[in-house]
Amino acid sequence: MNGDTLYPIGELARRTGLTVKTVRFYSDRGVVAPTDRSPAGHRLYSIDAVARLDLVRTLRELGLDLPTIRKILDRELSLPEVAAAHAEALTVQIRVLRLRRAVLTAVAERGSTPEETELMHRLARLSEDERSRLTGEFLDAVFGGLDASPAFAGAMRSMTPELPRSPTTEQVRAWVELAEMFSDQGFRDAVRRMAEDQAAEQAAEQNRSGVAVPRRDVIAAVRDQAGPALAAGIDPTSPQADPIVARFTASYAQLLGLPDEVGLRHRLATRLESVNDPRRERYLQLLAVVNGWPAPESLAPVLDWSVQALRARTPS
Repeated sequence: MNGDTLYPIGELARRTGLTVKTVRFYSDRGVVAPTDRSPAGHRLYSIDAVARLDLVRTLRELGLDLPTIRKILDRELSLPEVAAAHAEALTVQIRVLRLRRAVLTAVAERGSTPEETELMHRLARLSEDERSRLTGEFLDAVFGGLDASPAFAGAMRSMTPELPRSPTTEQVRAWVELAEMFSDQGFRDAVRRMAEDQAAEQAAEQNRSGVAVPRRDVIAAVRDQAGPALAAGIDPTSPQADPIVARFTASYAQLLGLPDEVGLRHRLATRLESVNDPRRERYLQLLAVVNGWPAPESLAPVLDWSVQALRARTPS
């Protein structure tokens, strides 16, 4: 035996911050072996045991199991490789915990029934492929069989949620609500009607001018005309609103190639009411959360103003 200082188990425990019972446990399992024994038969440890136990404690706190730690200490496993695998496992655990937290938070806030809770949990746990399939079914129901122009392809992309690999609790909650909306037949039908109206407007523009995509989207035109009027506090039923209404109905008439008359104004009012469905706005808000996009501008105030202005000037 050399002249290196040896420590009894009590001193080793003091130096490592572990209990004597814990040090004895690790010693019995060969994680840290005694260098020698005292004349009375008590275990004695070298300074290397302190460093070894410090590493054991660190790895245990990081969640590694004892057999894996022994293999690392004995150089049977590479610590970087084990760390990488463990980090990936923790990533999965964190994702699962976020899913659970999101579902439980939603249950608490919504006062969900056990059946609704089970549905939310199932939706939250869908794999990436299953989420893509659910989204695809919804988008096919909305856009299937309609114009396959670049504008419609862009619209489909802009309505596609893509949950990141490590979503926040808010993103998971938003995804669950979106998934519930996908299965809402009333919402599907409403969005389908919006898509059909847009397709009809595109077809009318193409037939009239030979251009495949409308030069001016009617909703954007109405927003640009009515937005300043709303901001200026103009009453939609007042005479001041007359020229504003005339401009966006003229734009719609030009788009469809139809005269600006009562029937066209009824049609435009119905179109704007359809787009003003609160469920559509909620979908876009949730989509922005899931995809990490900026919150969308609410069109509801402008559309409310426009519909009221049109209805006030259109005999029923």
